[in-house]
Amino acid sequence: MRTIAHWIDGKYYEGTPIGRFAVENPGTGEVEAELLQASDADLDHAVEVARRAQKEWAKVSLAKRTAIMFRMRQLVLDHQDEMAKMIVAEHGKNYSDAVGEIQRGRETLDFATAINLALKGEHSFDISTGVDIHTLRQPVGVVAGICPFNFPAMVPMWMHPIAIATGNAFVLKPASATPSAALLTAELYKEAGLPDGVFNVVSGNRTMVSKVLEHPGIDAISFVGSTPVAHIVQNTGVTHGKRVQALGGANNHAIVMPDSDLDFAAQHISA
Repeated sequence: MRTIAHWIDGKYYEGTPIGRFAVENPGTGEVEAELLQASDADLDHAVEVARRAQKEWAKVSLAKRTAIMFRMRQLVLDHQDEMAKMIVAEHGKNYSDAVGEIQRGRETLDFATAINLALKGEHSFDISTGVDIHTLRQPVGVVAGICPFNFPAMVPMWMHPIAIATGNAFVLKPASATPSAALLTAELYKEAGLPDGVFNVVSGNRTMVSKVLEHPGIDAISFVGSTPVAHIVQNTGVTHGKRVQALGGANNHAIVMPDSDLDFAAQHISA
């Protein structure tokens, strides 16, 4: 049985898992791999590595950062077929939909290649007597991304290109059912020249998500998922002093089959 590990400090990392999650192929119903579930110590290690790497990454010039993002963009294009097949195998969507989500996610990566334009500061002269205003944009620190299963490439790509291009380090928590696209992304960042530790992938259960929301070494959180969980992410993250982006409530189209539980289906489609 294939084992799927984490990605920390530029390499695969098994750590001290608290359990294993069966990764199934929805098309066949077969278990194709086991995903290691991170312990608190594994998360601590990832955050420590990210904080150390971020201090040096923030000093890298915008020219060098955008050069890496350009290489990353091309690598995503080169490996689009491979990533799409991973999504098909773990999520169950058809190949064209998988390619489509990668293309939509890459739009954010495209934007990140010109991040120097978005990072320009501003100077307003004499806004009041003897008062000027200067705007200076600086990295936040370590950003964590908590992502759903339904778009394993697109939703993370809404997050990590901008976080990394602006000088932050990133810790991605992918959905346990669809982890492989995130790990391929990690390999591609390394090939693009991103320093080790700037992009990390740590998988875990709901308990680990709670630890992410409370972890003192994480400065900001981006989340996509259901509305009830988005409220928890927002409230918990802000309570622990973090900047939080919590996006909840979106639903895809659904087909309700004749033999379904109509009350259950209605509740979840309208949630």
